[in-house]
Amino acid sequence: MGTGDRAADEGRHRVKARSRERSEQIQYEDPPTKPRRKRVVLADSRAPVTVLRTVVELEEQTSYGEELVRQFIRVQLRLAVRLWGGAVLFLACLPAVFHFVPQLSEVTVSGVRLPWLVLGILPFPLLFGIGYWYNLLAERKERDFVDMVEK
Repeated sequence: MGTGDRAADEGRHRVKARSRERSEQIQYEDPPTKPRRKRVVLADSRAPVTVLRTVVELEEQTSYGEELVRQFIRVQLRLAVRLWGGAVLFLACLPAVFHFVPQLSEVTVSGVRLPWLVLGILPFPLLFGIGYWYNLLAERKERDFVDMVEK
């Protein structure tokens, strides 16, 4: 072999050695991953809006707010008048029933005539029940009003 061939062989060996060194130096790793983005939110979007338009209307007593309050009062008054009318009608009919059906006036319970028992005792639990029922219905109407205002 001549010197030219030897130089060529040495050159090839050097190239191979360098490529081996490079491959040994370069260790392939997974490509770097980007850090996960974290979303920072200053306010919870699902939280209810604290200042609602209707609430502002009521607080500032605008014409719309006043109309809402008037409508709510009308609903409450209508409920009260209906229950009051029912109670008055029922209690007013009792003496008429005893007047037009005289046989009921003659019935006695434990020595006391039935009209005295019915007219003297029945109105109290009846009025208590009507008052309790009115309170439940009025609170329900009020909750409906508040729900309507908050939406």
